[in-house]
Amino acid sequence: MRILLATDAWEPQVNGVVRTLTRVVQELREMGHTVEVIHPGQFKTFPLPTYAEIKVAIGVYEPVQERFKAFEPEAIHIATEGPIGLAARRICVEWKLPFTTSYHTRFPEYVSARLPLPLAAGYAYMKWFHKPSGRLMVATPTMRDELTRHGFRNISSWSRGVDTQTFRPRQEGEPDVFEGLTRPLFLYVGRVAVEKNIEAFLSLDLPGTKVVVGPGPQLDELKAKYPKAVFTGPKSGQDLASAYACADVFVFPSLTDTFGLVILEAMASGTPVAAYPAPGPIDLIPGSGAGALAPSATEGLRDACLEALKLDRAQVRRFAEGFSWRACAEDFVRNLQPYPEPQKTRFWRRLRRLARVRRRRPEIA
Repeated sequence: MRILLATDAWEPQVNGVVRTLTRVVQELREMGHTVEVIHPGQFKTFPLPTYAEIKVAIGVYEPVQERFKAFEPEAIHIATEGPIGLAARRICVEWKLPFTTSYHTRFPEYVSARLPLPLAAGYAYMKWFHKPSGRLMVATPTMRDELTRHGFRNISSWSRGVDTQTFRPRQEGEPDVFEGLTRPLFLYVGRVAVEKNIEAFLSLDLPGTKVVVGPGPQLDELKAKYPKAVFTGPKSGQDLASAYACADVFVFPSLTDTFGLVILEAMASGTPVAAYPAPGPIDLIPGSGAGALAPSATEGLRDACLEALKLDRAQVRRFAEGFSWRACAEDFVRNLQPYPEPQKTRFWRRLRRLARVRRRRPEIA
């Protein structure tokens, strides 16, 4: 198929949404699909207030419309609810094109953590945005149930994957990237931002050393407040994989993620996970032998960290091996709503004819 993906989250951003989308696009192309990605790097942008690392595209509607016309997609997926997603949604609604969407971030909770806006306002916007979607893809059963309670419809499951070749246990003789730090070593990887609830981890009374890997707007504040913790800044590729593999426990304190791809990356590295019972951890960890959950969303994370220390790292790795990016991409394709034949051919032919007529009009005048 000719698949168009519209997203406000793309490289060089570093987060689970971008890693998911870039890897799925790679898999789709290897499966024989033609994929066109509309992303912020193709437009003028400005830094998101309170989060300069994220660039927001401006003046996108007409250029996005032209990209639709030039590519003539058979299936359209809108991954995010920002300016590019809004432009693509408007085009699909106005042109009566079927499309799908996905729910990657608990956007209402994310906004409420940063701005004095009620959750109800955030959910009203999200329901409006996703209502025309033929399918709303979510990563976990917990997220599906949560959105159903909020009145969302047409929800479908979309699994996640992990690169088990890049993220793997540390082998004998390989260097310990945290050599010299007191063990046990408790690791967090991700954006250093208020919605990630990192202070819930940094404030714990734990033995050993706490390490935070990642960039973000809260980095300087947390460095000053928790001088005993080690902040490495961002890591990628083999450096990131080594950080996972050399940690004793991966700690995931976030309550706003819909999955937490970093959880699978840690598990693939053989590192057990301690987390709150939020969407993602609560779907992956129980019964896996790969992590430990706190009893509630506010208490018990310290005990979960200490419990995770006791787990068999070989079992943690075995659990992660059950997730693949090819299965994730196949899920994605099954959920798409392609424009049926022959309506598709008639629609794009009519649009091309109208475009030719509009181009001729100035000459006639």
